[in-house]
Amino acid sequence: MQISELTFYIHCMMMPYLTIAPSEKGGRGVFTIKNIPAGTVIEISPVLVLTSKERKTIEKTKLFDYIFEWGTRRRFGCLALGYVSLYNHDYSSNCDYEMDFDNNLMTIKTVKPVKKGNELCINYNADPNSKDQVWFHKRIKNK
Repeated sequence: MQISELTFYIHCMMMPYLTIAPSEKGGRGVFTIKNIPAGTVIEISPVLVLTSKERKTIEKTKLFDYIFEWGTRRRFGCLALGYVSLYNHDYSSNCDYEMDFDNNLMTIKTVKPVKKGNELCINYNADPNSKDQVWFHKRIKNK
């Protein structure tokens, strides 16, 4: 193994105190079994990058709700591995995510202290405090 490959694998991690459980927000969510201070990196996970054509195909399936826009122009998509695709949305999220397009990684970091037993959430607008309506709330509103 070359040193660059070794460095990549060291940076992929998931904190052992994260767990998946049923969520009041619907389906499953990511929870913590210990208190976490603000500013803590809790997960760094690789992503599978989708071409724009693959993204359009995936958007017609159940996976639509689990993929992210990807790339500086957001034309591509990605399916994040680890727990990343299971973090639920909250307009006042306690976590934020960062996309590393060069290394095909996503990092989840707390932006507020999170108490043991609480759900960890991200804002799907890519800003922890954005109040812009997300796509599934627009779908509900338009029905």
